[in-house]
Amino acid sequence: MSKIQGLIARLKDGDKRTFEELYLKNKKSFLLFAKRYQIHQDELLDIYQDAVIALCENAQKGKLDSLNVDISTYLFSIGKFMIYKQLKHQNRSVPIEEITFLPDWEMEDEEDEKEQIQLLGIGFQKLGEQCQKVLRLFYYEEKKLDEIQNLLNYSSKDVLKAQKSRCLKQLKELIQQKKNG
Repeated sequence: MSKIQGLIARLKDGDKRTFEELYLKNKKSFLLFAKRYQIHQDELLDIYQDAVIALCENAQKGKLDSLNVDISTYLFSIGKFMIYKQLKHQNRSVPIEEITFLPDWEMEDEEDEKEQIQLLGIGFQKLGEQCQKVLRLFYYEEKKLDEIQNLLNYSSKDVLKAQKSRCLKQLKELIQQKKNG
């Protein structure tokens, strides 16, 4: 059993000591990372606590059984999503290049994450206008497929799903080309 899988197993078992270690180990770095979003410190602390709880709940539900990234990376992803949600709630925006919506990426460290975000922004700009609209509405504005179908006048939800899938595939290919080229 890998170190990550052992940690996940202990979280599944509700081991309080593992929970506390995870919480304390990542708290300072998460709060430093999150400062760039200009959210009050108390709110950031609430977000961090919610993210740790969500991570533990996901572990207990078996959602992390095949996790292939560091547990801290996963925790930061949850926290970042919660920050974006908070900013949206406050009617504040996040630049599209800041949004990472390809969950299968593995980010080893902050430098790798910055590179991935930069590649995502470059790839996104190379997409056609319709793909940008679909992905922005779905991932950034968190609209339901029914809403997007109406907003963009798609004939059916299935057509929209296929379009979204093609757009994501195209974006991944653009990012891969940029990585390799």
